[in-house]
Amino acid sequence: MYYWGIKMILVTGSILAKTDTFTEVLHLCLDHVERSRREPGCISHAVHIDCENPLRLFFFEQWVDEAALRTHFAVKGSWEFVGALKDRIVETTGTQIYNAVSVPR
Repeated sequence: MYYWGIKMILVTGSILAKTDTFTEVLHLCLDHVERSRREPGCISHAVHIDCENPLRLFFFEQWVDEAALRTHFAVKGSWEFVGALKDRIVETTGTQIYNAVSVPR
């Protein structure tokens, strides 16, 4: 069943791994995603490999509200993840955060 009018916070962002660190970066990302999915307020949390540039990893997240997202950002594992990426990536788009409401199809 599809419900419309559900409010949530959407988060997107991407990183470009160095060629020689891609496998390590991917494992760091998957660990971060798995940990994040267990946090209160996480609706979904995913990382995807870009089919146009396989060194780029794209994140898509859904959170019940901004408070849950801010709590996620404050979790030790979140900022450790960001720190671990520092010398292993070429660039990042940063984090884009959106207020969203589902609409009927």
